[in-house]
Amino acid sequence: MKYSKQRQKILEIINNSYDHPTAYMVYEKVKKEIPDISLGTIYRNLNSLVENKLIKKIPLTIDRYDKNTDHCHLCCMKCDKIIDIGLLNIDKYILDNYNFKVLSSDVVLMGICNDCMERMN
Repeated sequence: MKYSKQRQKILEIINNSYDHPTAYMVYEKVKKEIPDISLGTIYRNLNSLVENKLIKKIPLTIDRYDKNTDHCHLCCMKCDKIIDIGLLNIDKYILDNYNFKVLSSDVVLMGICNDCMERMN
């Protein structure tokens, strides 16, 4: 992948983020340093970073992005909170039971977080 100032800034923002930002959130941060950048440029670079496995796309109603490409997510359908979880030995379970080596995974479990469940009661 060729170097570009915009792509490097986008990657830096994702790598320093812990809130699984949307493309628009990334755009707002990049725009402070590169005022003439377009939202289209943000999307193209995010897609390139995902294709090159430098970041992970979390496909929700509005896509979110994550610097950590080797874990799963719990996503609240009420408040859109995203919680990182480990692979829970899925790789080993699949290898032991199906003789299949997992090279990548993308697990998103949808549900309702504890905070939202408490507010519902």
